[in-house]
Amino acid sequence: VNTVSETYAAEIQSHPEFGMGLEHVLRRRAADLSGIVNGIDTREWDPETDPHLPARYSARDLSGKAVCKDSLLRSFGLPNPGGRTPLAGIVSRLADQKGFDLIAGAVHEIASLEMQLVILGTGQQKYHDLLERMAARYPEKIAVRFAFDNALAHRIEAGCDMFLMPSKFEPCGLNQLYSLRYGTVPIVRAVGGLADTVAPYDGDSGTGFRFSGYASADMMDSVRRALDVYRDAGRWKTLQLRGMAQDWSWDRSARRYMRLYRNIHALKHPKG
Repeated sequence: VNTVSETYAAEIQSHPEFGMGLEHVLRRRAADLSGIVNGIDTREWDPETDPHLPARYSARDLSGKAVCKDSLLRSFGLPNPGGRTPLAGIVSRLADQKGFDLIAGAVHEIASLEMQLVILGTGQQKYHDLLERMAARYPEKIAVRFAFDNALAHRIEAGCDMFLMPSKFEPCGLNQLYSLRYGTVPIVRAVGGLADTVAPYDGDSGTGFRFSGYASADMMDSVRRALDVYRDAGRWKTLQLRGMAQDWSWDRSARRYMRLYRNIHALKHPKG
């Protein structure tokens, strides 16, 4: 029995919210249960070669990321305030699972901070209505596009400084992996694959910002920590480059699957 992250494999054994009634069965099969994080297509998601971007960039030269940010702001109709005003992004289904109730509870606080936010996605009508109201009330801070748009998703990953994923649960997640590759620092709730792929920043190590409690206040604490670090350009660049050096390719995942298959084979066909 395999699922798409180690933390999610533990979560589905531990609580009905995750196990959906199968948690007791999964606990009995714990010795046969494993988790392997999904990989990403590093040819499609590569800021050095991405055809969707107005400018390419790499860990060796991040200058193209500023071009991508300026282009993204213009495409969403947001002003460029200049200086070090961070742009956060969300690409997501607009659904309860993805933590939009936390965003709903923090709209005014988000708008009060020295930051901007762009959101791309479709989903539950209540969140369409909420985000429309947010964008109308704070037109210089928040912009929304209700669509499934792969090219725009690439431009958001490249043009944003931060990427927000406050998921209620997340078996694996992919956007945090795209974000790391694109030098866009993830802010995530520490559940499922998000906990396995985003190491908490502590000043000397880590690749992003995490929070555990499912509450708007917990999310905003992480957002504020990210803003504090962003003000120091040197520390922020170090954080970006550390994330870009991570390997979350399918090659990495495939090696773990091969080890799993070999272990299964050895159990079924012991030597001797």
